[in-house]
Amino acid sequence: MEPPTRPLRLLHLEDSEPDHALVVAQLERSGLRVQVHRVETRDEFEAALAGSWDAVLSDFSLPGFGGLEALEMVVASGRGLPFVLVSGEIGEDTAVAAMRKGADDYLLKNRLARLAPALEHAIAARREQRGRERADRELALSQRRLRELAQHLQSGIEMERSAIAREIHDDVGGSLTALKFELDWIRRHAGDEPVRQRALAALDTVSQALEASQRIMHNLRPAILEQGLVAALQWLARRFEQRTGVPCRFQCSPPALAAVDAAPLDLPPGVALTAYRTAQEALTNVAKHARARKVDLDLSVALGVLSLEIGDDGQGLREGDLSKAGSFGIRGLHERASTVGGWVDLSSHARGTTLILSVPLAAGGEGAFAVPGGDADNRSHDPSTWAT
Repeated sequence: MEPPTRPLRLLHLEDSEPDHALVVAQLERSGLRVQVHRVETRDEFEAALAGSWDAVLSDFSLPGFGGLEALEMVVASGRGLPFVLVSGEIGEDTAVAAMRKGADDYLLKNRLARLAPALEHAIAARREQRGRERADRELALSQRRLRELAQHLQSGIEMERSAIAREIHDDVGGSLTALKFELDWIRRHAGDEPVRQRALAALDTVSQALEASQRIMHNLRPAILEQGLVAALQWLARRFEQRTGVPCRFQCSPPALAAVDAAPLDLPPGVALTAYRTAQEALTNVAKHARARKVDLDLSVALGVLSLEIGDDGQGLREGDLSKAGSFGIRGLHERASTVGGWVDLSSHARGTTLILSVPLAAGGEGAFAVPGGDADNRSHDPSTWAT
Protein backbone atom coordinates (compact mmCIF):
# COMPACT_ATOMS: atom_id res chain seq x y z
CA MET A 1 0.00 0.00 0.00
CA GLU A 2 1.44 3.36 -1.02
CA PRO A 3 1.87 5.92 1.78
CA PRO A 4 -0.56 8.85 1.60
CA THR A 5 0.78 11.92 -0.16
CA ARG A 6 1.30 15.04 1.94
CA PRO A 7 -1.28 17.82 1.75
CA LEU A 8 -0.75 20.61 -0.75
CA ARG A 9 0.70 23.67 0.98
CA LEU A 10 -0.97 26.79 -0.40
CA LEU A 11 -0.32 30.47 0.31
CA HIS A 12 -3.56 32.45 -0.06
CA LEU A 13 -3.48 36.23 -0.43
CA GLU A 14 -7.04 37.22 0.54
CA ASP A 15 -8.46 39.97 2.76
CA SER A 16 -11.92 38.34 3.13
CA GLU A 17 -12.20 35.50 5.65
CA PRO A 18 -15.51 34.21 4.13
CA ASP A 19 -13.97 34.11 0.64
CA HIS A 20 -10.97 32.27 2.04
CA ALA A 21 -13.27 29.72 3.70
CA LEU A 22 -15.13 29.19 0.41
CA VAL A 23 -11.86 28.49 -1.43
CA VAL A 24 -10.72 25.96 1.19
CA ALA A 25 -14.14 24.27 1.22
CA GLN A 26 -14.18 24.00 -2.58
CA LEU A 27 -10.73 22.43 -2.66
CA GLU A 28 -11.65 19.90 0.03
CA ARG A 29 -14.93 19.03 -1.73
CA SER A 30 -12.88 18.30 -4.83
CA GLY A 31 -10.92 15.68 -2.91
CA LEU A 32 -7.70 17.64 -2.42
CA ARG A 33 -5.86 17.53 0.90
CA VAL A 34 -4.67 21.05 1.53
CA GLN A 35 -3.02 23.23 4.13
CA VAL A 36 -3.86 26.84 3.33
CA HIS A 37 -2.22 29.83 4.98
CA ARG A 38 -4.00 33.16 4.53
CA VAL A 39 -2.28 36.55 4.48
CA GLU A 40 -3.80 39.98 3.86
CA THR A 41 -1.04 42.55 3.50
CA ARG A 42 2.08 43.06 1.43
CA ASP A 43 4.36 42.62 4.43
CA GLU A 44 2.65 39.40 5.48
CA PHE A 45 2.82 38.06 1.92
CA GLU A 46 6.50 38.96 1.53
CA ALA A 47 7.38 37.28 4.85
CA ALA A 48 5.33 34.16 4.09
CA LEU A 49 6.69 33.83 0.56
CA ALA A 50 10.02 32.64 1.99
CA GLY A 51 8.30 29.47 3.21
CA SER A 52 7.79 26.17 1.41
CA TRP A 53 4.69 26.30 -0.79
CA ASP A 54 3.24 24.23 -3.61
CA ALA A 55 1.28 27.14 -5.11
CA VAL A 56 0.02 30.67 -4.51
CA LEU A 57 -3.64 31.71 -4.73
CA SER A 58 -4.27 35.44 -4.86
CA ASP A 59 -7.16 37.87 -4.91
CA PHE A 60 -6.78 40.57 -7.54
CA SER A 61 -7.60 43.68 -5.54
CA LEU A 62 -6.71 44.28 -1.91
CA PRO A 63 -6.39 47.52 0.10
CA GLY A 64 -2.97 48.98 -0.77
CA PHE A 65 -1.83 45.83 -2.50
CA GLY A 66 -2.87 43.82 -5.55
CA GLY A 67 -2.58 40.48 -7.24
CA LEU A 68 -0.33 41.78 -10.00
CA GLU A 69 2.16 43.09 -7.44
CA ALA A 70 2.05 39.75 -5.67
CA LEU A 71 2.66 38.04 -9.02
CA GLU A 72 5.71 40.22 -9.65
CA MET A 73 7.09 39.25 -6.24
CA VAL A 74 6.57 35.55 -6.94
CA VAL A 75 8.24 35.81 -10.36
CA ALA A 76 11.13 37.84 -8.89
CA SER A 77 11.71 35.15 -6.26
CA GLY A 78 12.79 32.79 -9.08
CA ARG A 79 11.21 29.78 -7.36
CA GLY A 80 8.78 28.98 -10.16
CA LEU A 81 5.75 28.76 -7.88
CA PRO A 82 2.38 28.22 -9.62
CA PHE A 83 0.26 31.37 -9.31
CA VAL A 84 -3.53 31.36 -9.69
CA LEU A 85 -5.68 34.51 -9.52
CA VAL A 86 -9.03 34.01 -7.75
CA SER A 87 -11.01 37.25 -7.86
CA GLY A 88 -14.51 38.62 -7.89
CA GLU A 89 -13.65 41.47 -10.21
CA ILE A 90 -11.20 41.04 -13.03
CA GLY A 91 -11.64 41.85 -16.68
CA GLU A 92 -10.55 39.56 -19.45
CA ASP A 93 -7.89 41.99 -20.68
CA THR A 94 -6.43 42.26 -17.17
CA ALA A 95 -6.49 38.48 -16.79
CA VAL A 96 -4.68 37.99 -20.10
CA ALA A 97 -2.07 40.57 -19.05
CA ALA A 98 -1.56 38.68 -15.80
CA MET A 99 -1.07 35.41 -17.73
CA ARG A 100 1.55 37.08 -19.89
CA LYS A 101 3.38 38.24 -16.78
CA GLY A 102 3.57 34.69 -15.42
CA ALA A 103 0.23 33.77 -13.85
CA ASP A 104 -0.83 30.18 -14.51
CA ASP A 105 -4.61 30.70 -14.46
CA TYR A 106 -7.40 32.97 -13.28
CA LEU A 107 -10.89 32.23 -11.92
CA LEU A 108 -13.87 34.20 -10.72
CA LYS A 109 -15.00 33.66 -7.14
CA ASN A 110 -18.53 32.79 -8.27
CA ARG A 111 -17.15 29.98 -10.46
CA LEU A 112 -14.93 27.99 -8.13
CA ALA A 113 -15.83 24.57 -9.54
CA ARG A 114 -12.79 24.82 -11.82
CA LEU A 115 -10.41 25.75 -8.99
CA ALA A 116 -9.15 22.27 -8.10
CA PRO A 117 -8.43 21.15 -11.69
CA ALA A 118 -6.86 24.52 -12.48
CA LEU A 119 -4.63 24.28 -9.41
CA GLU A 120 -3.60 20.69 -10.15
CA HIS A 121 -2.85 21.56 -13.77
CA ALA A 122 -0.76 24.59 -12.74
CA ILE A 123 1.26 22.53 -10.23
CA ALA A 124 1.81 19.74 -12.76
CA ALA A 125 2.82 22.19 -15.48
CA ARG A 126 5.34 23.94 -13.20
CA ARG A 127 6.71 20.57 -12.06
CA GLU A 128 7.20 19.56 -15.69
CA GLN A 129 8.81 22.92 -16.45
CA ARG A 130 11.23 22.51 -13.54
CA GLY A 131 12.02 19.01 -14.76
CA ARG A 132 12.81 20.34 -18.25
CA GLU A 133 14.95 23.12 -16.81
CA ARG A 134 16.81 20.63 -14.63
CA ALA A 135 17.34 18.36 -17.64
CA ASP A 136 18.56 21.33 -19.69
CA ARG A 137 21.02 22.27 -16.94
CA GLU A 138 22.27 18.71 -16.70
CA LEU A 139 22.60 18.52 -20.49
CA ALA A 140 24.50 21.82 -20.60
CA LEU A 141 26.78 20.61 -17.81
CA SER A 142 27.36 17.33 -19.63
CA GLN A 143 28.15 19.14 -22.88
CA ARG A 144 30.55 21.48 -21.07
CA ARG A 145 32.33 18.52 -19.50
CA LEU A 146 32.55 16.80 -22.88
CA ARG A 147 34.06 19.95 -24.41
CA GLU A 148 36.54 20.18 -21.54
CA LEU A 149 37.44 16.51 -22.05
CA ALA A 150 37.86 17.04 -25.79
CA GLN A 151 40.10 20.04 -25.12
CA HIS A 152 42.10 18.07 -22.58
CA LEU A 153 42.53 15.15 -24.97
CA GLN A 154 43.37 17.38 -27.94
CA SER A 155 45.99 19.33 -26.05
CA GLY A 156 47.38 16.09 -24.61
CA ILE A 157 47.61 14.58 -28.10
CA GLU A 158 49.52 17.59 -29.42
CA MET A 159 51.94 17.53 -26.52
CA GLU A 160 52.48 13.80 -26.95
CA ARG A 161 53.10 14.36 -30.65
CA SER A 162 55.67 17.01 -29.79
CA ALA A 163 57.38 14.69 -27.34
CA ILE A 164 57.52 11.85 -29.90
CA ALA A 165 58.81 14.23 -32.58
CA ARG A 166 61.51 15.43 -30.19
CA GLU A 167 62.60 11.86 -29.46
CA ILE A 168 62.70 10.99 -33.16
CA HIS A 169 64.75 14.12 -33.85
CA ASP A 170 67.17 13.62 -30.97
CA ASP A 171 67.52 9.84 -30.83
CA VAL A 172 66.48 8.25 -34.12
CA GLY A 173 67.63 11.15 -36.31
CA GLY A 174 70.93 11.46 -34.46
CA SER A 175 71.62 7.74 -34.64
CA LEU A 176 70.80 7.55 -38.33
CA THR A 177 73.04 10.53 -39.08
CA ALA A 178 75.91 8.93 -37.16
CA LEU A 179 75.32 5.65 -38.99
CA LYS A 180 75.40 7.49 -42.30
CA PHE A 181 78.84 8.91 -41.47
CA GLU A 182 80.11 5.48 -40.50
CA LEU A 183 78.86 3.88 -43.71
CA ASP A 184 80.40 6.63 -45.78
CA TRP A 185 83.74 6.04 -44.03
CA ILE A 186 83.49 2.33 -44.84
CA ARG A 187 82.67 3.15 -48.48
CA ARG A 188 85.71 5.40 -48.79
CA HIS A 189 88.14 3.00 -47.13
CA ALA A 190 86.86 -0.28 -48.49
CA GLY A 191 89.35 -2.08 -50.70
CA ASP A 192 86.86 -4.32 -52.46
CA GLU A 193 84.33 -3.03 -54.97
CA PRO A 194 81.52 -5.30 -53.69
CA VAL A 195 81.98 -3.81 -50.20
CA ARG A 196 81.82 -0.28 -51.59
CA GLN A 197 78.64 -1.14 -53.49
CA ARG A 198 77.03 -2.62 -50.36
CA ALA A 199 78.05 0.49 -48.41
CA LEU A 200 76.47 2.71 -51.08
CA ALA A 201 73.26 0.68 -50.91
CA ALA A 202 73.26 0.94 -47.13
CA LEU A 203 73.83 4.71 -47.38
CA ASP A 204 70.84 4.97 -49.69
CA THR A 205 68.71 3.01 -47.22
CA VAL A 206 69.81 5.21 -44.31
CA SER A 207 69.08 8.35 -46.35
CA GLN A 208 65.56 7.08 -47.03
CA ALA A 209 65.14 6.32 -43.32
CA LEU A 210 66.27 9.87 -42.48
CA GLU A 211 63.76 11.32 -44.97
CA ALA A 212 61.03 9.12 -43.49
CA SER A 213 61.88 10.24 -39.95
CA GLN A 214 61.78 13.89 -41.05
CA ARG A 215 58.41 13.32 -42.72
CA ILE A 216 57.07 11.65 -39.57
CA MET A 217 58.42 14.48 -37.41
CA HIS A 218 56.73 17.04 -39.62
CA ASN A 219 53.40 15.21 -39.47
CA LEU A 220 53.69 14.99 -35.70
CA ARG A 221 54.83 18.57 -35.16
CA PRO A 222 55.04 20.92 -38.15
CA ALA A 223 58.36 22.72 -37.68
CA ILE A 224 57.36 25.18 -40.43
CA LEU A 225 55.06 26.82 -37.85
CA GLU A 226 58.17 28.24 -36.20
CA GLN A 227 58.25 30.67 -39.15
CA GLY A 228 54.65 31.74 -38.57
CA LEU A 229 51.20 30.69 -39.73
CA VAL A 230 51.39 32.52 -43.08
CA ALA A 231 54.63 30.79 -44.05
CA ALA A 232 53.25 27.43 -42.91
CA LEU A 233 50.09 27.78 -45.00
CA GLN A 234 52.09 28.92 -48.04
CA TRP A 235 54.30 25.85 -47.67
CA LEU A 236 51.27 23.59 -47.19
CA ALA A 237 49.62 24.96 -50.35
CA ARG A 238 52.79 24.43 -52.41
CA ARG A 239 53.26 20.92 -51.06
CA PHE A 240 49.64 20.01 -51.84
CA GLU A 241 50.01 21.31 -55.40
CA GLN A 242 53.26 19.40 -55.94
CA ARG A 243 51.85 16.18 -54.52
CA THR A 244 48.45 16.20 -56.28
CA GLY A 245 48.99 18.38 -59.35
CA VAL A 246 45.90 20.42 -58.38
CA PRO A 247 46.52 24.21 -58.41
CA CYS A 248 46.31 25.55 -54.87
CA ARG A 249 46.21 29.35 -54.47
CA PHE A 250 46.98 30.96 -51.11
CA GLN A 251 46.24 34.57 -50.27
CA CYS A 252 45.87 36.54 -47.08
CA SER A 253 44.26 39.76 -45.95
CA PRO A 254 45.73 42.23 -45.31
CA PRO A 255 48.22 41.37 -48.09
CA ALA A 256 51.12 42.77 -46.03
CA LEU A 257 50.99 39.61 -43.93
CA ALA A 258 52.47 37.68 -46.85
CA ALA A 259 55.37 40.09 -47.43
CA VAL A 260 58.83 38.52 -47.30
CA ASP A 261 59.95 40.79 -44.47
CA ALA A 262 56.63 40.64 -42.59
CA ALA A 263 56.81 39.63 -38.93
CA PRO A 264 54.92 36.42 -38.02
CA LEU A 265 51.39 36.90 -36.71
CA ASP A 266 51.32 37.23 -32.93
CA LEU A 267 48.52 34.77 -32.16
CA PRO A 268 47.18 33.38 -28.88
CA PRO A 269 48.63 29.98 -27.93
CA GLY A 270 47.38 27.10 -30.05
CA VAL A 271 45.62 29.19 -32.70
CA ALA A 272 48.37 28.76 -35.33
CA LEU A 273 48.47 25.00 -34.79
CA THR A 274 44.67 24.76 -34.96
CA ALA A 275 44.56 26.73 -38.22
CA TYR A 276 47.37 24.65 -39.71
CA ARG A 277 45.77 21.32 -38.74
CA THR A 278 42.41 22.52 -40.10
CA ALA A 279 43.97 23.38 -43.47
CA GLN A 280 45.90 20.11 -43.45
CA GLU A 281 42.78 18.02 -42.79
CA ALA A 282 40.74 19.96 -45.35
CA LEU A 283 43.37 19.53 -48.07
CA THR A 284 43.67 15.82 -47.25
CA ASN A 285 39.89 15.46 -47.73
CA VAL A 286 40.08 17.39 -51.01
CA ALA A 287 42.85 15.11 -52.28
CA LYS A 288 40.95 11.96 -51.28
CA HIS A 289 37.36 12.75 -52.22
CA ALA A 290 36.74 16.05 -54.02
CA ARG A 291 38.14 15.45 -57.54
CA ALA A 292 38.77 19.19 -57.60
CA ARG A 293 40.48 21.15 -60.38
CA LYS A 294 41.59 23.98 -58.07
CA VAL A 295 41.73 24.85 -54.38
CA ASP A 296 41.80 28.25 -52.64
CA LEU A 297 43.19 29.02 -49.18
CA ASP A 298 42.27 32.44 -47.81
CA LEU A 299 43.55 33.70 -44.47
CA SER A 300 42.27 36.97 -43.01
CA VAL A 301 42.61 38.80 -39.72
CA ALA A 302 40.03 41.53 -39.20
CA LEU A 303 38.00 42.97 -36.33
CA GLY A 304 39.74 40.73 -33.83
CA VAL A 305 38.85 37.49 -35.63
CA LEU A 306 41.09 35.13 -37.57
CA SER A 307 39.32 33.41 -40.47
CA LEU A 308 40.71 30.64 -42.61
CA GLU A 309 38.67 29.58 -45.65
CA ILE A 310 39.47 26.48 -47.71
CA GLY A 311 37.36 26.11 -50.86
CA ASP A 312 37.43 23.72 -53.81
CA ASP A 313 35.46 23.26 -57.03
CA GLY A 314 35.06 19.51 -56.62
CA GLN A 315 32.06 17.24 -56.50
CA GLY A 316 30.93 18.33 -53.03
CA LEU A 317 29.68 16.22 -50.17
CA ARG A 318 26.86 13.77 -50.56
CA GLU A 319 23.96 13.70 -48.15
CA GLY A 320 24.91 11.57 -45.18
CA ASP A 321 28.69 11.79 -45.70
CA LEU A 322 29.20 13.62 -42.41
CA SER A 323 26.94 11.35 -40.37
CA LYS A 324 28.21 7.97 -41.54
CA ALA A 325 29.94 5.73 -39.03
CA GLY A 326 33.67 6.23 -38.77
CA SER A 327 33.57 9.73 -40.28
CA PHE A 328 35.47 11.75 -37.68
CA GLY A 329 37.54 14.21 -39.76
CA ILE A 330 35.12 17.14 -39.81
CA ARG A 331 33.85 16.32 -36.33
CA GLY A 332 37.43 16.43 -35.11
CA LEU A 333 37.88 19.86 -36.68
CA HIS A 334 34.87 21.16 -34.75
CA GLU A 335 36.34 19.87 -31.50
CA ARG A 336 39.81 21.22 -32.32
CA ALA A 337 38.36 24.67 -33.12
CA SER A 338 36.51 24.73 -29.79
CA THR A 339 39.80 24.30 -27.91
CA VAL A 340 40.76 27.84 -28.94
CA GLY A 341 37.26 29.30 -28.66
CA GLY A 342 36.59 29.04 -32.40
CA TRP A 343 34.12 27.28 -34.66
CA VAL A 344 33.95 25.66 -38.09
CA ASP A 345 31.33 26.29 -40.78
CA LEU A 346 30.98 23.87 -43.68
CA SER A 347 28.95 24.34 -46.83
CA SER A 348 28.84 22.01 -49.81
CA HIS A 349 27.01 21.89 -53.12
CA ALA A 350 27.44 20.43 -56.59
CA ARG A 351 30.11 23.01 -57.46
CA GLY A 352 32.39 22.37 -54.52
CA THR A 353 32.88 22.60 -50.77
CA THR A 354 33.90 25.48 -48.52
CA LEU A 355 35.18 25.13 -44.97
CA ILE A 356 35.68 28.22 -42.78
CA LEU A 357 37.51 28.30 -39.46
CA SER A 358 36.81 31.38 -37.31
CA VAL A 359 38.71 32.15 -34.10
CA PRO A 360 38.29 35.27 -31.92
CA LEU A 361 41.70 36.68 -31.02
CA ALA A 362 40.79 38.79 -27.96
CA ALA A 363 43.71 38.70 -25.55
CA GLY A 364 42.88 36.62 -22.51
CA GLY A 365 39.57 35.64 -24.06
CA GLU A 366 38.40 32.42 -25.62
CA GLY A 367 41.15 32.42 -28.23
CA ALA A 368 43.56 30.88 -25.75
CA PHE A 369 44.73 27.31 -26.03
CA ALA A 370 43.46 25.10 -23.24
CA VAL A 371 46.08 22.83 -21.73
CA PRO A 372 45.54 20.25 -19.02
CA GLY A 373 46.27 21.76 -15.64
CA GLY A 374 47.87 24.88 -17.13
CA ASP A 375 47.41 28.57 -17.72
CA ALA A 376 45.73 29.20 -21.07
CA ASP A 377 47.90 32.25 -21.66
CA ASN A 378 51.21 30.54 -20.93
CA ARG A 379 52.93 30.18 -24.30
CA SER A 380 55.44 27.70 -22.90
CA HIS A 381 52.60 25.15 -23.00
CA ASP A 382 51.75 25.82 -26.62
CA PRO A 383 52.59 22.65 -28.62
CA SER A 384 52.95 24.68 -31.80
CA THR A 385 55.96 26.55 -30.42
CA TRP A 386 58.14 23.60 -29.42
CA ALA A 387 61.71 24.42 -30.37
CA THR A 388 64.25 21.94 -31.69
